[in-house]
Amino acid sequence: MNYDFDKTICRRHTGSVKWDEAQHDVIPLWVADMDFEAAAPIREALRRRVDHGVFGYALVGNEYYDALTNWFRRRHQWTIDPHCVIYTTGVVPAISAALQAVTMPGEKVLLQTPVYNCFFSSIRNCGCAVADSPLVYENETYHIDFDDFEAKAADEKVTAFLLCNPHNPAGRVWTREELQRLGEICLRHHVTVISDEVHCELIMPGHTFTPYATIGHEFEAQCIVCNSPTKNFNIAGLQIANVIVANSELRRRVDRAININEVCDVNPFGIDALIAAYNNCEDWLNQLNHYLWNNYQMVRQFFAEHMPHLPVTRLEGTYLVWVDVRSQQASSATISHDLKEHFGVWVNEGEMYGTEGFVRINIACPRATLTEGLERMARYPWK
Repeated sequence: MNYDFDKTICRRHTGSVKWDEAQHDVIPLWVADMDFEAAAPIREALRRRVDHGVFGYALVGNEYYDALTNWFRRRHQWTIDPHCVIYTTGVVPAISAALQAVTMPGEKVLLQTPVYNCFFSSIRNCGCAVADSPLVYENETYHIDFDDFEAKAADEKVTAFLLCNPHNPAGRVWTREELQRLGEICLRHHVTVISDEVHCELIMPGHTFTPYATIGHEFEAQCIVCNSPTKNFNIAGLQIANVIVANSELRRRVDRAININEVCDVNPFGIDALIAAYNNCEDWLNQLNHYLWNNYQMVRQFFAEHMPHLPVTRLEGTYLVWVDVRSQQASSATISHDLKEHFGVWVNEGEMYGTEGFVRINIACPRATLTEGLERMARYPWK
């Protein structure tokens, strides 16, 4: 079946965070959700649930675990023991629970900026401090300063590392070799790895996603993996995610934190959507990634022609494009504000992610919408 990602669906006045928080004439290229219709098997599964008419407490059964484990075995060569899976409402609650499980207030959590903004609030809410090992930006991409990372990990107050893979907003899909080097450092300094893999299916041509837990048994034993179909299949509002923890003691602590935070129950729509996505929507996903890649190529070409002084970071994964605006006299926060208020396009400023001088653009929308957003950006008085 061929899916039409060019189809424009009006999301205004539907309670959409992305569209209804924007003024009526603003093109929203900010928050990370897609403007594409969910795959037909997902919509059919939800329709069956609605037609049943009773929406009581939901049981997560074998079909759920079979769909999850079969997907990761087939697509990523990762054999997951169903007993190691803890379901919850979202990856952010999962990260917060994982942090509560492995840290104490006053300790430090290592991360790599620029990075997903909710990492900062999750760390703060646990009473911990950020230990930042910034990624190094060169030649329109990012790499890891392993010496700096080890120096930060060696701090006895650092007890956890929040890994983002694929990395939001840097667009990197970390290689197996990079993950192993990070893992070796964390093992050496007794740092537990919490891996956010929520964008793991949004992989661009020429790149391969490696689940952190697959790089070696010793690494798997000291990690907590958080993943979900929500970003990948555009079902974030259905609120379903999984935490995979091979180490039984770590798993007990994470499960306790999830229950303390009362995010241990999920709704029947999320369950049915996950099963349908993992069992029947791989073709939709493959076509989506092809469309996103073409959108990205269009973005690069547009910037090269109309805003050549603003380098576009190479995209290996996610649908979030990171653009270098350091050549401008204004801050990225000011640029983002002015783009929204005066030119009618909403992007995210780099300060949200711990790095000044960049903006983030969500390209997961029909090409006509993206084109209009880019044309509005081009009207900004770039220096």
